[in-house]
Parts: sequence; structure tokens; C-alpha cells
Amino acid sequence: MTTSISATGSISAAGLGSGLDVNSIVAGLMEVESQPLTLLQNTASSLNTQVSAFGQLQSLMSGMRDAANALTSLSLWNQTTSSSADASSVAVTTTGGAVAGSYSVSVQKLAASQTISSSAFASADTAVGQGTLTIELGAWGSGADAGSFTAKAGSPPLTITIGPDDTSLASIRDKINGAGAGVTATIVNDASGARLAIRSSSTGAENGFRITGTETAGDGNPGAGLAALSYDAADGATPMQLNQSAGNAAATINGIAVSSASNTLDGVADGLTLTLQKTTSADVAVSVSADSGAVTGALNKFVSAFNSLSNYIHTQTKYDPTSKTGGVLQGDTTVNSLLSQMRNVINQQNTAGGAYSMLSDVGISMQADGTLAVNSTKFSAAVANRADLKTLFAASGDTTAATGFMTRFRQLGDSVLGVDGSIPTRESSLQTMLKRNSDSQEAMQQRLDQTQARLLAQYQALDTSMAQLNSTSAYLTQQLAQLNKTV
Repeated sequence: MTTSISATGSISAAGLGSGLDVNSIVAGLMEVESQPLTLLQNTASSLNTQVSAFGQLQSLMSGMRDAANALTSLSLWNQTTSSSADASSVAVTTTGGAVAGSYSVSVQKLAASQTISSSAFASADTAVGQGTLTIELGAWGSGADAGSFTAKAGSPPLTITIGPDDTSLASIRDKINGAGAGVTATIVNDASGARLAIRSSSTGAENGFRITGTETAGDGNPGAGLAALSYDAADGATPMQLNQSAGNAAATINGIAVSSASNTLDGVADGLTLTLQKTTSADVAVSVSADSGAVTGALNKFVSAFNSLSNYIHTQTKYDPTSKTGGVLQGDTTVNSLLSQMRNVINQQNTAGGAYSMLSDVGISMQADGTLAVNSTKFSAAVANRADLKTLFAASGDTTAATGFMTRFRQLGDSVLGVDGSIPTRESSLQTMLKRNSDSQEAMQQRLDQTQARLLAQYQALDTSMAQLNSTSAYLTQQLAQLNKTV
């Protein structure tokens, strides 16, 4: 809010009668009168700067709290990393529940899908015939049971109707793919023509299939019309040719034989997933270990967040002897209290048990400028002692001393950032002060406007009086001059 001096039309020519610069005189007087308003405006600017500073402080405190919380997370401490001596043959991934250990894996057979193909047609546009195709998923027998078919549980036969507009090989392919029958169809072109290739959508012995083509329009001869797309392993004269049989993957893990319909062995051990890529001639070594890198990365994020907060507080509270000015938050009791609480968290010994009781024991120390530094060699050694490091960071005790350092920092963040926390409370106080300041400015401006109007009215009256006096003086002077001439 600024103070302005304006003149209405009735007094815009003030001073014409007297020669006085009325507007300049009033403006000068108003500068003196408006000094209290200027002080209020300066105070408002300072308050706004403090509000902004506390907003940034809140953001940095939230970042430090979240980084500390990450170091108390069970998912972090349960995180594992895995490796395979031959990832091109056996790939490995883990979840948080994986148990550290080593495994020897050999692959005897990969899981496969059943694939069949038709005889060659002239082109994809060749009309095949009308009728139905019935597709059944299931497992084909082997050995003495070769040719037997056991339907897949929960997958009843699915019949696809081929109407008069669907008779081309390409249309039949599209009808099969749109039916959701557990198979996919493609057309393969070679020198002989176009062949319809059908493949089970999933691997595994139970995902084999047979197809029965029934004509409603055609010559009814075996191998002609839709019958040409039939497949039955029990029928030696079946029109479609078997290119690959459906089968399960076969592997051994630490000497234990494993069979799987998929090449992905999900949860074959707690939290361990193996992906079989190809058969092997020797065992592949697979290992699972605690993810030390994840803990180190989380610690580095916390240190970075802590240092950003510490540096910001230092900047906002320092005093510059050269310019003789202090930071925006210099002397603020809320900020000073926060600094004290942060130091107390670090300085209080941990009594939760384990090999470590202070952050300095694992290479984390406070520098002279209030920031943290990490001795990477010392911390790497501590990460190897995972259980004790977890206790130092994440223990949850009945007392502050029995509580882990990162748990303390998380609790500190929750405390100062909560609804009734010191930072929101201070921000609310500043906003209240700003509201009062704004109200005072508005009331002050109203008084100044009234004062300006009063001064202009007074000087207008003075101007009019002086104009009248000047006119009277001029008249008397003229009359005296005439009198002197007559004498």
C-alpha cells in the first residue's frame, strides 16, 4: 500500500491567486505525515520475507525427515541384490523377502509352446471355407500314452464360427486371434504360398491344443475347406503339421529337480525369481546377498538433506559484520530451538544395543560448520555389520536413548512439521502479524487521505484570502496614485 497525494478539479489550480505552490507544500507535509505508514510497509516486507524463509525451511525439514524415514524402512533393510555367473542362461531377480544364499542351477529343457502349420494356400486371400473351428487346450500324452489328450482344467472348448464373409485365410487368422482361445495365429509366406501357423499363447505341457474344423459349405473331403485346418495328434493323417510340441521347463536347483510350465520360475525360493534363457551344460552359480548399496545410497540422501537444511539455517541466521546486517531469521527462537534439537539428536548416545552407540562409530560426524560428513571406508565396514547398523539407525525404543538416530530424526520432523508443530505455529503467527499490519495500513491510509483533503482545503482558503488581499492592495495602490496626481 502506498501513499498518494491527489487534487480534485476544484483545487487543481491552487496557488494561482497567491503565487504559493500549494501542491508542493501539501506533498511535503504529507511526506512527514506518512512516515508511520512507511514504517508499516517496511515491516510488512520484512514479515513477508520471513514467511517465505519459513516456507523454505519447512520444505527442507520435510526432505530431511523423509530421508531419515527411508533409513528406518523395513523394505530398505530387507532389500537384496542378486547375480548370476551366466545371466545369458539363467537370469535372476529378487524381492525384499529374498533370503541371502547361493544356488547352483542347471537347465535341461526350456518350456515351449505348441506350434502347428497348415499346407500352403495360394495367398492370404484364398477362400478356405465356411463352418466352425473348435479349439481345445490340454496336454498330449507321451510314450505309451502318445496321442491321448487331457483337457486343461478351467478351459472348455471354444468354437469359432466362420461365416460367408470370413472365409479367407487372413479373415480366419483374425477370427482366431479375436476369440481368446489361448492360441495366436499368423500367416507365413514362403515360395510355396501362404501357410497358417497357430501357436499356443502360453508355454507348458498343459497348453497344447487340438483343432477340429467342421464345414457347413464345401466338398466335405478330409483336408479340404476348414477341415484343412484341423489338428489331432492321435490322427496320423491330420492335415495340420506339428512343428513344436508344448512342454514344461526342466531344471535342477541345488540338486532338486524342478518342472515349470513357464521359463520364469517365480518364487522358486523365498523372494527369488529365476528366468531360464537356454539349456546349460554345467551348473550356473546364482547368489543373493543383502543390498549394501541401497543402504549407502539412502544414507547419502539423508546426509545431503541434513546438510541442505543446516546450510540454509546458517545462511538465514548469520550476521554480516561488513554490512552490519543479519539474516532473515537471525534471533528467531523457533529456528534456534530447531538447531538445538538437531544437535541433541546427534549428541545423545544410543542404548538400543549392538556394536554401535554413536553415529561417529560408523563414520558419520558433524563438522565445524554444522554439516555432516561420511567416512566412506568406515561406513562400508559398518554396512557389512547390517544388523547392528540397523539397530543404530532404526531401533524403536521406549526412550529417546533406546531409539535409533534416524527414528529420532523422523520423530523430530513429525513434531516440528505437525499441525501444532513449531514451524506451522510460527508461520501462523507471522500470517496473523501480516493481517494486523495490513489492517493498520488501511486505517492509516484512510487517515492520511483525510489529512490531505483537510490540508488542501486549508491552503485553498488561504490562497483565496491572499488573492483577495492582493486585489485590495492593488486597488488601494491605484487610488493613492490617482490622489497624488490630483494634488
